[in-house]
Amino acid sequence: MNSHERDPAQVVKILSEALPYIQRFSGKTVVVKYGGNAMTDDTLIDSFARDIVLLKEVGLNPIVVHGGGPQIGQLLERLKIESRFVEGMRVTDSETMDVVEMVLGGLVNKSIVNQINQAGGKAIGVTGKDNAQIRARQLKVQRYSPELAAPEIIDIGHVGEVEHISTDLIDMLSQADYIPVIAPIGVDEHGASYNINADLVAGKVAEALSAEKLMLLTNVAGLMNAQGEVMTGLSTQDVDRLIEDGTIYGGMLPKIRCALDAVKQGVNSAVIVDGRVAHAILLEIFTNSGVGTLITDNA
Repeated sequence: MNSHERDPAQVVKILSEALPYIQRFSGKTVVVKYGGNAMTDDTLIDSFARDIVLLKEVGLNPIVVHGGGPQIGQLLERLKIESRFVEGMRVTDSETMDVVEMVLGGLVNKSIVNQINQAGGKAIGVTGKDNAQIRARQLKVQRYSPELAAPEIIDIGHVGEVEHISTDLIDMLSQADYIPVIAPIGVDEHGASYNINADLVAGKVAEALSAEKLMLLTNVAGLMNAQGEVMTGLSTQDVDRLIEDGTIYGGMLPKIRCALDAVKQGVNSAVIVDGRVAHAILLEIFTNSGVGTLITDNA
């Protein structure tokens, strides 16, 4: 047998083992936050699109929320618009917000839609401004300093947080067998646009839809313990404890808090997925081993 050919018996065995997972998740909603390496590596882009289409074909209801920070940074650099960051968040004035909308709502969103459609799916791209489905408010950033009696409030412009998610448009698209691809741009009551962290939007969308699973694709293997091993099968109580003792810190903390909040608000499970692994979504949903850190509300 050619080394590139697969043993038919092995293929059938794998498909058969996936059956109980397909039965379990059929008809359920899975919200996937797409970002990091999975959005920039051609092989991973293809595997992501095929995974999303397969989920839809076997009866699941995938919803994609995507980021695009590096792409925004690249265009700002080309336009010679300086990028400034406060507490890890991009300061977004009106000029920068125009670029954010162009990149997230245009270039990145339509590229993802095209990839899914090329893989045989039916995707439609929207932003949170469509049907005002993501109602936003300005994010207030507080900076603490020993020399100040009270925290300093810093205005970082058009950076927002989610006030409310309307699911009417998402439900309509899903029921018509389309795959919604959502850019994390919100709108306030006055019509102003806000750039919102994609993890946060994915979590809030999952909560609003009472999703079965929230999947956050990242550039790491998952949450690590002191020995460098991936921790999985965590309860919300476990995660609260790990935050309190400092095991979870730095850049992983906001992502874990997003997953934790979603589960506490009724999402059945949330998982931090290693997006650098080809077909990570299928491995996580249709196998026992998975490829990341799973969080549930089981004590």
